[in-house]
Amino acid sequence: MAQSAVTYDSVMKELQERQFKPIYYLMGDESYYIDKISDWIAQNVLQPEEQDFNQTVMFGSDVNASQIVDTCKRYPMMAERQVVIVKEAQNIKNTEPLEKYFHQPMPSTVLVMCHKNGKIDGRKQGLVKAIKENGVLFESMKLKERDLPAFIQQYLKAKNASIDPKSTQMIADAIGADLSRLTSELDKVLLGLPEQDRRVTPQVVEDQIGVSKDYNAFELRDAIVNRNILKANQIIKYFDENPKAGGLYALLPLVFNYFQNLMLAHYCPQKGSQEALAGWLDMKSPWGARDYLTGMKNYSGMKVMQIIGKIREIDAKSKGLDNPNTPAGELMRELIFFIFH
Repeated sequence: MAQSAVTYDSVMKELQERQFKPIYYLMGDESYYIDKISDWIAQNVLQPEEQDFNQTVMFGSDVNASQIVDTCKRYPMMAERQVVIVKEAQNIKNTEPLEKYFHQPMPSTVLVMCHKNGKIDGRKQGLVKAIKENGVLFESMKLKERDLPAFIQQYLKAKNASIDPKSTQMIADAIGADLSRLTSELDKVLLGLPEQDRRVTPQVVEDQIGVSKDYNAFELRDAIVNRNILKANQIIKYFDENPKAGGLYALLPLVFNYFQNLMLAHYCPQKGSQEALAGWLDMKSPWGARDYLTGMKNYSGMKVMQIIGKIREIDAKSKGLDNPNTPAGELMRELIFFIFH
């Protein structure tokens, strides 16, 4: 029978049910989930009065594998178990003693290995097998850009707050997929919300995060979708004159992503159906498909192909290829002109 996938939710569910394993090997490029799991274990496995003698935090750059194993083999003092947390586990050089320990871990020890910005060498299958048999092997992967809106909505919902689609996209575009930074900004927004009105609006985003509700990537995309030439040029001008609002070239991936999906939309068998189109584009909600229905009316398949080519040309020029000194604002205005004409 196939083993169920190990997810953040599945790990947290077992922890909250106090079903503890002797090994938690947390690895991957997204530090947010690694920190969330290790912090929960540090704060909740032991009672506060048990932590002084039974909780140890080590750093992979300061200790070797043998020292970690020796600590793990100690018996807890006046407690059911002990917790050993190893941060920066990716810096441990010789892991052979750990590999042996993983095959026969102490049942009274909860060992947490925090391996950030990477994962276990794929050639060490014996190590992987031992962890899976006796503990939890969790890979924390970067969230895809298309999944950010859903993450933002769910995070705020869990904090008894709501957010509209425009505000969601404004935050996603401004902050990006660094979840630690993103949640920090969301917490800042939550602190500023009055108890009687827990709605996050574009005005709240502008006030708390500093993203203009009128001049942002979401509004530029909207202007392009609806062929609003004046608005698009106003936004490009705003970004050109306000470097602190974000680099003009940061808008390129957003524009490229829209037209790339619009090209796919033209091939949808049921392109007239919002729900079918959302499924075809693998979107979380049919709401976002409306922009592609509008886009197909305003941009033919041939024009979309030409625009994608132009975006690649502008991207190359922005990196200095065949363009010694054309400023960013002029290149973006060139792109906008091409899109609309």
